[in-house]
Amino acid sequence: MAAPRIALGAFMLESNGHAPPATRAEFEAGCWLEGAALAADLARPAPRAPTPLTGFIRAMDAGRDWTPVPLLAAAAGASGPVEQDVFDDLLLRFEGALRASLPVDGVFLALHGAATATVEVDPDGVLLARVRAIVGPDVPIIATLDLHANVSRTMVDRADLLVAYLTNPHVDMLERGAEAAAAMRAMLGGLRPRKGFLKLPMIPPATSQNTDGGPYADAIAHGRGFLDHEVMNVSISAGFSLGDTPKNGLSVVVTTRTDAARAQTVAEEIARFIWSSRGRWVANLLPLEEATRRARATGADPRAAPLLFADVADNPGGGGRGNTTWILEAFHAAGVQGAVLGVFNDPELAAEAHLLGAGAAFPARFNRAETHPLSHAFAAPAVVEALHDGHITGRRGIYAGRALDLGPMALLRLDGLRVAVATNRRQLCEPAMLEALGVDIARVRTLVVKSRGHFRAGFDEVFTADRILEVDVPGLTTVMLNRVPWRRAPRPIWPLDPAMEWAP
Repeated sequence: MAAPRIALGAFMLESNGHAPPATRAEFEAGCWLEGAALAADLARPAPRAPTPLTGFIRAMDAGRDWTPVPLLAAAAGASGPVEQDVFDDLLLRFEGALRASLPVDGVFLALHGAATATVEVDPDGVLLARVRAIVGPDVPIIATLDLHANVSRTMVDRADLLVAYLTNPHVDMLERGAEAAAAMRAMLGGLRPRKGFLKLPMIPPATSQNTDGGPYADAIAHGRGFLDHEVMNVSISAGFSLGDTPKNGLSVVVTTRTDAARAQTVAEEIARFIWSSRGRWVANLLPLEEATRRARATGADPRAAPLLFADVADNPGGGGRGNTTWILEAFHAAGVQGAVLGVFNDPELAAEAHLLGAGAAFPARFNRAETHPLSHAFAAPAVVEALHDGHITGRRGIYAGRALDLGPMALLRLDGLRVAVATNRRQLCEPAMLEALGVDIARVRTLVVKSRGHFRAGFDEVFTADRILEVDVPGLTTVMLNRVPWRRAPRPIWPLDPAMEWAP
């Protein structure tokens, strides 16, 4: 038998419906690799392409001979809806590469699942539909999804199997890629899975979606309790609430080996369990005034345990601008000592620091070129403490072993605070981002991260869960959903309509 030819691709974008559109430049700063360039990247020890591709390839390599056919991988992390012409170009290139590679025996895609475009509301579904139209009904199409995917019926119908991550922070991406490879081998051997699908009218706050404990952990554990000789996968995607899209809503996709009726029955049983627990999916944040008081006390007392404050409302990993200054202003005004804050996305400030050089004293002007109303300007005397080119290899959590490009970076000292500034927008969830600037995280009294939850897998060496506090400040990724100016999310939906009733 000839070695099966498996087409490989990726499209990773989490679209915040209220953030500025995602541009081609954002994809190029993250990952935009085609054909031979993608093949070369995937062969590197620290690739830029999405992690599930690595997991899929490693697992396939462990079995019988196969031929990878790299097509295109585009990843921009999180931003606003992708500009329509950028998505159209991506789709055209992907289709062209796939047609030129025919025949193929299977297709594997690493998708996020929560993308929107400035016109198209379901880019992930469109991509899967185009792939299906090209390869036909009998060629296996398998995709991994972020567990924040806003899953559509088109996505479920056009793929043979959707495999959502099980962990948040997402530290199982390699394993989900490997699971997809095992399913691909089974489908090459004749398996034809069946699926059940159900969406709940529920958009839980992002801070209630950690999987080390709480309602989401219980939901996933309940779902996995149905795995047996017939049920091969249960994917529970809490969804990206701030997508503000008709696809909003928690999703349950159940895949069985032969029995479509059982797949739907299990999906409905899981959905009932989750709906019954909806009162637990709530956000509990610390007021800024109390966060400032605790940070000041921690900085003044060397015997106190260090604290980590999460600026969950300005998470670049959810489409935040990564540059709001509410916490920075409050800590600076209060004279907080021993704190490190980051990573601030401010290309102009980073460029100025590099121009002046290490040791230079200057008035640091944050957000001088920013136009979003939530990202107001702030200025304070500063000293350039360290500089870095921003090329980093992650060592923990979701970026472990992955190449990152933050662009020119600087560490600025503002009295008792140190602020990490970068050119390319990334959430601070990887300790190497600060260590590259000479920060010894174990000696930091207070750490402020612009991240919603992935930092928990990066900084758990130093900060245990009891010393992590989520702060209530404004931002594009607020988890206080009653403050979001909703436009396109389906209604009624919980918790926006708390009195609603629902059943499968």
